Amino acid sequence: MSRTVGSRSGTIRYVDQTFLADCRARLAFDLLANTWNAVVLWALRQGPLRHGELRDRIGGISQKVLTETLRRLEFNGLVTRRGYGGSSPRVAYELTELGRTLLAPIDAFGAWAFEHGDEVMEAQERHRLAGRYTRDS
Repeated sequence: MSRTVGSRSGTIRYVDQTFLADCRARLAFDLLANTWNAVVLWALRQGPLRHGELRDRIGGISQKVLTETLRRLEFNGLVTRRGYGGSSPRVAYELTELGRTLLAPIDAFGAWAFEHGDEVMEAQERHRLAGRYTRDS
């Protein structure tokens, strides 16, 4: 049995309790499923940064992964790439208005992680010790 809540231009569409590929909620989860997306968005919250400045601010991200992440965020309309002329041309990345709308959810998720992270890690450790789960399985 199919059920639709909202419409294509509305909120969530369900078919037998499955999120459809064009579901708005699934789109949002997909945007934040990649760890680096949220990290880069958060790093840009205070204003434009050059590629190297972003790498320094984030730490632990390769040049290649940062470039791929910036392209993905630009493709989704969350980040804009702005070139500046002059004797030494440069490029900076900054959040779009749409990208700024994700800062509050990222902050809320980070607050949840800060409050409950120890509980999650303890649960993971219990399962590892019981031999029921490994991160690679």
